[in-house]
Amino acid sequence: MRVLVDYDLCESNAVCMGIAPHIFEVRDDDMLYVLKEEVDGDDLALVNQAIERCPKQALSLED
Repeated sequence: MRVLVDYDLCESNAVCMGIAPHIFEVRDDDMLYVLKEEVDGDDLALVNQAIERCPKQALSLED
């Protein structure tokens, strides 16, 4: 599964980073970066949590 970010919706609130900091990072430029695009196993569960909790619904997964 691949992590996708809709940067038109993303406000870089860092909710996802709080859930999965080894996958998502908001840097000093206030932009969200995906550190690990391909996820599975335990990471998939964390990414699903981040998707559910994203305030702007900017995250998704692709097969």
